[in-house]
Amino acid sequence: MLTKRQNLIETMKKDGKPDRFVNQYEAFNILVGSPFGNRNPNPKYGEHNVVNAWGVTKSYPIGTPGAFPVHTPDKIVIKDIEEWQKYVKVPRVVYDAEEWEPFIAKAEAVDRNEQFVTPFFAPGIFEQCHYLMEIQNCLVAFYEYPDEMHELIDCITQFELDYAAELCKYIKPDALFHHDDWGTQISTFLSPEMFREFIKPAYMKVYGYYKEHGVQLIVHHSDSYAATLVPDMIDMGIDIWQGVMNTNNIPELIKQYGGQITFMGGIDSASVDYEGWTQEVVHKEVFRACKECGIHYFIPNASQGLPMSTFPGVYEALSEEIDKASKELGLF
Repeated sequence: MLTKRQNLIETMKKDGKPDRFVNQYEAFNILVGSPFGNRNPNPKYGEHNVVNAWGVTKSYPIGTPGAFPVHTPDKIVIKDIEEWQKYVKVPRVVYDAEEWEPFIAKAEAVDRNEQFVTPFFAPGIFEQCHYLMEIQNCLVAFYEYPDEMHELIDCITQFELDYAAELCKYIKPDALFHHDDWGTQISTFLSPEMFREFIKPAYMKVYGYYKEHGVQLIVHHSDSYAATLVPDMIDMGIDIWQGVMNTNNIPELIKQYGGQITFMGGIDSASVDYEGWTQEVVHKEVFRACKECGIHYFIPNASQGLPMSTFPGVYEALSEEIDKASKELGLF
């Protein structure tokens, strides 16, 4: 039997021979935390109005899948994009080696034959822009203030590069799990052309740095429609697109791009993760996804961007049904 890590590699490569479906996040030991993270507060489930290291106010309402920025006028960080430097205070990322010791210990405890050591990073470059600005202000600014948006993105990119240098120095990750939502369920926030002008160059730098410093796999979370950006994802060095929703026609994407990128998702969280969910519904969604997408270049997974669920028991029920699919579908 292949290890979790080996099975993932076989699933991703051309002519690979996985012996079961990769079960959600099983191949990734996701590490959350760093000396910077200790100084970057995020709300816990049910908490409201927590201010993080960038000055962004966030809340995590009960019944929602994650924390979200609060953008009442008094809480928007960048109040004038033409003077963004006046408002943005970039957090410190460089800390003494002693502060990294507990995080180094967690990484060293991982069996790297079984799992990838996988730091978690969020929010990404696009999300950081609208966290600081508010989403409507941000999208308008791409059109009306392109020079300032390029400057802001350069600033955020440099922060990510500085943080990447510290992660690679102390944790020596072999995978990265990076969040940045690029669309709604039916469309990208930016046109592909605008994405290629503003966002893609930043990720070419960031993901390029990680790849140059020992990171084998880039897992990018965007639980959205983003099929039109897949060629750009490949260019940027993304190995696995996590969160891919069914509005993307995953079987067709696998047919077109399999071997260049792997698709992790196929089970929209909203279809299974709700109050009153049932094992029967979970079973139906898992088996549908596995039958439609097959065993190569596909990892069945809820679209939510961590190994968790909003309502208790859903993530575990999904894992149980994925194991059943490996045994019962006769694909291996």
